[in-house]
Amino acid sequence: MTIDSLKTLFHPFDAGILPGPPPGVRVLFLGAEPGFRLPQGFGAELHPVQGFRPLCRALEAAGFAVAPRPEGEGYGAALVLAGRHRGQNELRIAEALRRTAAGGLIVVAGGKEDGIASLRKRLGALLPLEGYAPKYHGIAFWFANPSDTAAAEALEAANPPLLVEGRFHTAPGMFSFDHVDAGSRLLVENLPADLRGDVADFCAGWGFVAAEAAMCCPGISGLDLYEADFESLEAARTNLQAAAVRRNFFWHDLLAEPVGRRYDAVVMNPPFHKGRAADPGIGAGIIRAAAAALRPGGTLFLVANRQLPYEPVLAASFASHKELARDAAFKVLAARR
Repeated sequence: MTIDSLKTLFHPFDAGILPGPPPGVRVLFLGAEPGFRLPQGFGAELHPVQGFRPLCRALEAAGFAVAPRPEGEGYGAALVLAGRHRGQNELRIAEALRRTAAGGLIVVAGGKEDGIASLRKRLGALLPLEGYAPKYHGIAFWFANPSDTAAAEALEAANPPLLVEGRFHTAPGMFSFDHVDAGSRLLVENLPADLRGDVADFCAGWGFVAAEAAMCCPGISGLDLYEADFESLEAARTNLQAAAVRRNFFWHDLLAEPVGRRYDAVVMNPPFHKGRAADPGIGAGIIRAAAAALRPGGTLFLVANRQLPYEPVLAASFASHKELARDAAFKVLAARR
C-alpha cells in the first residue's frame, strides 16, 4: 500500500536512524504522494514532484507546492518513493543523482510486493549503499550521492526512451509503454471513417488513439486530448506533431475536474485499476464525464475489457448504446447522447 510505503520512507528519520535535514536544506521528493507526516526534526524545505494529476491535486490541497517534473539542481538531499514500474523507479533514482549535490543523502523506499529488494540489490551493484531499514511491509535504503555520474548514466542507459512501431515516443512508467495496447487498437479499428467535428480523447495516454483518429478520419476538425499522467501527455504532444488537425492538450483529472468544452464525439480507453485493485467505478465515472462533455446527439466510442459492466452506466447516461465489436478480451461500445 502507498501509505505503508510513505511510512517506510520516513521511518529512518522517525526512528532516529538518520538525522532530519535541518532548515535551509532543499529536499527533492520524487514520486511524492499525499498522506505522509513529516517526522519531528525534519525542518528542510520539501520540493514534491508528482506527475499524476489526482495525486498532485491532493498534495496541493495539503499545502505543498508541487511540480509535475523536477526542476533545479543542487538539492541537499532527495527522497524517492518507488512504485511498481522498475524502469520508472530507476529513472527517478537517476534524476535524484543528477539533481542532488555530491555527498547529499538519497533515500529510496517502496513495498516488498513492488520489488524494492531487487531495486536495492541493483543500486548496490552501482554504488555503495550506507544502510537500510525494513518496516511497514517495505524497505528503505539510502546512500550518499557520489561525485561522478556513472550510476546515473547506467540507470539511464538501461531505460532509454522508446519508439513504438517506429512512430510513437514513450517511456517507462506510461501505460502500455512498450507496445500498442490491444484494446486501443481494437477501438481505432472500429471508429467510423466519417467521424467528424470536434473530438476529445479521454484518457489519451501517449496519443495512439488520437493519432490514429486524426489520420483515418479526415472530417475531424479539432482534437482535444485529456490525460492525467503528465509525462504521457507530453509524449502525446510529440506523437501528434504531424497530425493535420487543430489539437489541444489538457493535463486533467476527469473524475474531479469538469470539462469546460463540448464535443461532437469522445473516444476513450478508460482505466479500471486503482493501484493493483480493479475498480470499474473509475471507468463509470469517466463515462459520465464524457456524457456531460458531449453535445446533444454526440457519440461516445469506448473500449473496455469484456467483463466490465459499463452497459448499465451507458443506459443511464445516454439515449442509446450498442456494441460495435468484440474479441476474446475486449468490447467496443458506442453510445449516443
